[in-house]
Amino acid sequence: MTNKFSIEDLRKLLQEKDYKMTEQRREILQVFLDQPNDHHLSAEDVHDILRKQRSEIGLATVYRSLEPLSSLNILLKIEFGDGCSRYELNTTSPDSHRHHHLICMKCHKVIEFDEDKLDELEAEIANKSGFEILNHEVKFFGYCKECRISAQDQ
Repeated sequence: MTNKFSIEDLRKLLQEKDYKMTEQRREILQVFLDQPNDHHLSAEDVHDILRKQRSEIGLATVYRSLEPLSSLNILLKIEFGDGCSRYELNTTSPDSHRHHHLICMKCHKVIEFDEDKLDELEAEIANKSGFEILNHEVKFFGYCKECRISAQDQ
């Protein structure tokens, strides 16, 4: 699956929010564009990829770049319960839900799923509370098929 955004699309998003597309931001965003949609990259992952590409961008610059890109909603910041923030390109439109995650507590594999059966519950909560819900995120923690099978073999 390829991303539907180009670096030019991301430049326009930054410009709309009064930010410039610096060379560092361009290189960092290109890393996300080059990854499949199901990759969740930490700052260290991004830095490792940049180093392999012979980039001069340091880890501190990667950290400093990821936070504003996340606050501008260009990147989505995701926590999987292991103390490490990960990021992915925000490819969702504002009127659609994000995908959800299954997180293996043994091997730390993250599996995405798009099945969303919470629309009725969300409408009920909004109706009862008067709260305007814009989105939700679901994370399930457990053991993936491979880890369950390997545990049974022991």
